Amino acid sequence: MRQTREIITTLLSNIGSRKEVEQYLKQFSSVDSKRFAVVKVGGGIVSDNLEALASALTFLHHVGLYPIVIHGAGPQLDVALKEAGIETSRIDGLRVTTPQVLEIARKVFQRENLKLVEALESLGTRARPITTGVFVARPAEDPRLGLVGEVVDIHLDAIESSIRAGHLPILACLGETAGGQILNINADVAAADLAIKLQPHKIIFLTPTGGLLDHHGRIIPAINLAEEYEHLISQPWVNGGMRLKLQEIKELLDDLPHSSSVSITSPEHLARELFTHRGSGTLVQRGERVRCLASFDDADRDRLRTLLENCFQRKLDPDYFSKKDCYRLYLSDSYRATAIITLEGDIPYLDKFAVTKEAQGIGLGAALWLRMRGDLPRMFWRSRSENPINPWYFEKAQGSYRTDVWTVFWYGLEDFAQVKWCIEKALAMPATLIAHGSAEPS
Repeated sequence: MRQTREIITTLLSNIGSRKEVEQYLKQFSSVDSKRFAVVKVGGGIVSDNLEALASALTFLHHVGLYPIVIHGAGPQLDVALKEAGIETSRIDGLRVTTPQVLEIARKVFQRENLKLVEALESLGTRARPITTGVFVARPAEDPRLGLVGEVVDIHLDAIESSIRAGHLPILACLGETAGGQILNINADVAAADLAIKLQPHKIIFLTPTGGLLDHHGRIIPAINLAEEYEHLISQPWVNGGMRLKLQEIKELLDDLPHSSSVSITSPEHLARELFTHRGSGTLVQRGERVRCLASFDDADRDRLRTLLENCFQRKLDPDYFSKKDCYRLYLSDSYRATAIITLEGDIPYLDKFAVTKEAQGIGLGAALWLRMRGDLPRMFWRSRSENPINPWYFEKAQGSYRTDVWTVFWYGLEDFAQVKWCIEKALAMPATLIAHGSAEPS
């Protein structure tokens, strides 16, 4: 196993730095096996992307991780019902399940479950089909839904037995009443209830879109619910299914430990999403608040200095806090992200923007920027021209000016004269970070 793990770690290093891959492997491996991740797979993924799904789960299995997989089979059931000449309807998104529908649903769920198990076994990954015996259910309160179930309890014996034997547990979303009646359970609901029971480190939704999309159709990399939820939910483009998904994720994370998170990605990009800071999907966390302070006196200067020096890997000018006239100080509760704003003339200047590597991986920097951008309609700043964060700055800026040493960025400036003044001002700013081996700021 150690040799296999080393091979997989090397392969994963091709999608990110070995250091960050090993960081995540260590983090995930420290979690109790059954509490690593609950993975919800849509039926469309099983039917259209089975090879990539099996490969992604095999990757996790080979590095000693045991995701608990629960799948739906909605599209397959639609086809089977149509072929049988049975019409169905939905109420509030839930399929009305008559005895005839349930009879076909059981066959479809079992068939799709075995299809995934066999795909995993063909890759040498041991997997166990678990189609019943986990979800104890009662009929839904709305009698019009028929044989639709609401989860009242969850039995983990079959899941724990599977993991002890070295098998990935593959669950179908069927429940049973105390009297043995089989009930149809919505896969998203079943996955959420299972997560609340297990309190896992990760909840992963594998979807064809590979993440939540913004109004331009681009994947939103990370969402810090503490800072961004109210803003997002108020946007006119967040409606329908996305609005419902955000609400469901927030309710789920509110019932889980603060360390738990939700990842929405595709099977092809699951490894990149889990093992790199940048990820490849949407990472949703309860997150933390970003405070806006009026001066350095309102912060712990020692912790703030440590944050800045760790992020920039340079010593901060010993007199920095007395030299700088702070206009606004944005600071995360954990002291993992900060933005220091001064006022130059009447235009805000971003003097320092620092986010720890770990916080970059959870989207805290993006949340801080969103808060700052909402407060400040115009701003300028500079960055060393070789700074690896510059591509991100280019995305955030409306304009830029580059020299051999510095790149000056800005947004919200009104005319050429104002831009010119800001460029000259930024380039003339004295350095406040002391280079290694030097006694002078650089």
